[in-house]
Amino acid sequence: MLLHDTALVFGRYLRQTLRSRFAMLFGVLMPLLYLLFFGPLLTDLPLSSQGSSWQVLVPGLLLQLGLFGASFAGFTIIIEKGQGVVERMRVTPVSRLALLIGRVLRDAAVFVFQGVLLVLAAVAMGLRAPLAGVLIGFAFVALLTISLASLSYALAMKVATPQEFGPTINALTMPSMLLSGLMLPMTLGPGWLDVLSHLMPFRYLVDAMRDAYVGEYATASMLYGVLVALGLAALAVTVGTRVFRTAGA
Repeated sequence: MLLHDTALVFGRYLRQTLRSRFAMLFGVLMPLLYLLFFGPLLTDLPLSSQGSSWQVLVPGLLLQLGLFGASFAGFTIIIEKGQGVVERMRVTPVSRLALLIGRVLRDAAVFVFQGVLLVLAAVAMGLRAPLAGVLIGFAFVALLTISLASLSYALAMKVATPQEFGPTINALTMPSMLLSGLMLPMTLGPGWLDVLSHLMPFRYLVDAMRDAYVGEYATASMLYGVLVALGLAALAVTVGTRVFRTAGA
């Protein structure tokens, strides 16, 4: 029943997404703008001892796509609460875990699709990376999306208005982006900033993706990245499920 319920919820929200193609287009617009206008500035800069500047920038942009997109996914819950959709779902026998998993799987599918578009644009601009590394990058984006979307939905169940939700998410996502080295490697900054960035879990994901994009798979960064990504996803889904069950979503 869990798989059946999850498939129903996933299909419902996926159909909603497919009916809003502009939302999908504008979701990938910001990373594309970074790629088009920021990427050429880095072409001849020695950002890393291995690989090109594109192999440094593109993994960060993919994670940025998941970071900002999934973090704001909870807005849909707030809208549904206002429209009475959540109240109607409370009286159905559908699994509360399925209500969460169906949503986050839709988000993961959408952001991986947007990531594919971003990588294709990067290839046209000069990115060269092994196929295995690119596929590993998409897996990291999916896990990050599952983690952040689960936490975003959980937060949205706890707040009453978008005015409470939006500033909270902004206060969390901006420092996360800046301290994780999504745009540039943190090793380029002062030592104290590099040390501080290791407190951010996203730092380990972006380091692992950058290794994958240069064909380095058996590294400590890759191991840490996989462990952090899986651990964060498990923790976030657990928290999200508990909130959904408590709130009777």
